[in-house]
Amino acid sequence: MSSNLNVPAQGELDLLSLGAIIHRLDSGRVPFRKAHSLDVHVSGGEFNVAANLSDCFGLRTGIASAMVKYPVGDLIAERVRAMGVRPFYKTFEHDGARGPNMATVYSDQGMGIRPPVVFYNRANEAAALLKPGDFDWDAIFGIGVRWFHSGGLFASLSETTAEVIIEAMKAARKAGTITSFDLNYREKLWKAQGALDKAQSIFKRIVENVDVLVGNEEDLQKALGVAGPEAGKGAALDTSAFFDTITRVVQQYPDIKVVATTLREVHSTNRHTWSAVAWFNGEQVVAPTTQLDVLDRVGGGDGFASGLIYGLLTGESPEQSVRLGWAHGALITTFPGDTTMATVDDVKAFAKGGSARIQR
Repeated sequence: MSSNLNVPAQGELDLLSLGAIIHRLDSGRVPFRKAHSLDVHVSGGEFNVAANLSDCFGLRTGIASAMVKYPVGDLIAERVRAMGVRPFYKTFEHDGARGPNMATVYSDQGMGIRPPVVFYNRANEAAALLKPGDFDWDAIFGIGVRWFHSGGLFASLSETTAEVIIEAMKAARKAGTITSFDLNYREKLWKAQGALDKAQSIFKRIVENVDVLVGNEEDLQKALGVAGPEAGKGAALDTSAFFDTITRVVQQYPDIKVVATTLREVHSTNRHTWSAVAWFNGEQVVAPTTQLDVLDRVGGGDGFASGLIYGLLTGESPEQSVRLGWAHGALITTFPGDTTMATVDDVKAFAKGGSARIQR
């Protein structure tokens, strides 16, 4: 089976992401309202993919984003450098009191029957101020970019961020770059823009420019308005419902070549059943099913996307690419934070059916 993706063989960057970079303040197993200390994780759905591909898989990646000149921005920029990601920043000055700011996400990990809780402070966020014309896409893609990635988290921030994605997607396609998009529908973030109706009108315009689409059954239905079984009902790992929904998606968007997602059944906060599926030009791929003992579930979906893209960039088969995504997404749930701490050897070993036996 072939992916039918015409991935450029060479480029100065293997992948460029476009999106907001945030910092997540996490209280771990302690409920946030009772916290006395917090861990700081630098994150962002689009950034996570670039960081994972650089740090774990050794690819050359970049991030186009907003950056603010103040200590929080300095902290975030240091982590971007540490993960080996090349920045393309639109830089903003902080006024010393009100911003603009680098967004903050607050969370706790939950435990057992107590679910994790995530909430946001994205007031006066610099990334939401990004608009068409802020990046010279012809110059950026002119250096050679093999793959371009963005997502629904960035699209949700303001009226202009979706337009930046569309502008970049069109420039990427003109340059012969593969484009991918993670729907990542978040109801809390879209409420400020008019919720579901507004989200669908934006997502539909973006997806017209996409080669590889990442999104679960609920994302496909809510973000694109595609009919399907009621989201959240039925068996969580029912692949037939996902593939039925994909059929409707590709009828509306015939240029899409790949649609992929993770499948997760949550038994408790720390015990999940995990799999993944993908559609490649009508062919179906299903990953193995495994039981996960979860430390921190945030970032698992981005980990899957990273492994999948790595496989497709390096010429692996669709089956192996899905396995690499499945394995890397699973491993990320065993680390604190949103980005990878795995090695490529860890991922390949688990993709082949590795175990948790001690390594000596």
